[in-house]
Amino acid sequence: MYLFNPVTGLVSGLYDPRNNHYGLDIVAKENEPIKAVADGVVVFSSWTLDGGYVIGIQHRGNLLSVYKHNSERLKNVGSFVSGGEIIAIIGNTGELTSGPHLHLELWFKGSPVNPEDF
Repeated sequence: MYLFNPVTGLVSGLYDPRNNHYGLDIVAKENEPIKAVADGVVVFSSWTLDGGYVIGIQHRGNLLSVYKHNSERLKNVGSFVSGGEIIAIIGNTGELTSGPHLHLELWFKGSPVNPEDF
């Protein structure tokens, strides 16, 4: 499966499940748009204490992508999105953040996978 790059930036935190870091941290400019990695349906679009504004997208092939710490969410639950479509704006929301960045997680069949493998 080919995935779109959700944002252009520098990787500041690697996928490390041993330390409960199930995603990739990508630092980018403030107000940078975040794009869906593939076609799918938004299954989560809300606020969480740790992740701030979060969007989750269910893709075919039992793949789920999660985008955390957004300053703004541009899609609601039930929305169909195309790969490369803007879904959020990079931010610094939630308790587990230290500056504007995207925390991207990919889950395959309910288990986390390393986004860099895609």
